[in-house]
Amino acid sequence: MKSRVEDAKALFLSGYNCCQSAFTPYAKLLGMDREMALKLSCSLGGGIGRMREVCGAASAMFLVAGLACGNTEAGNQEAKTKNYETVRQMAEAFKREHHTIICREILGLRAAEKSAAPSERTPEYYRKRPCVRMVETAARIIEETFPDIVEG
Repeated sequence: MKSRVEDAKALFLSGYNCCQSAFTPYAKLLGMDREMALKLSCSLGGGIGRMREVCGAASAMFLVAGLACGNTEAGNQEAKTKNYETVRQMAEAFKREHHTIICREILGLRAAEKSAAPSERTPEYYRKRPCVRMVETAARIIEETFPDIVEG
């Protein structure tokens, strides 16, 4: 059986965006069906709507953290703090490998894209983009951060 990291990579290589690819393999484990996971994570691809801000793969980690340890009581400062600490730890782990969580910095761009239209997914696209590595990193960090969820 292939790992969820491999599932994330396969999703990306089949045309889903970075956030969808890194998030969806964990959705069922967290009580969400595949269609809902794909919809929820869709807008965060391309560095949030292709604005090249926070990397979509990193955003997927944070969505998982919200489902795994997010607070549901407005006044529960302890739960908020625990979630924020988890998110920061995940972000730091991602930065240790890629030096940033900002999409345009990962891609070597100076500014956001002018167009919201995604690039066509071709063999050339996959060869020149580092995004599949970001997806793999995010999935691995999710698994390291929440082994109890991943292992069932």
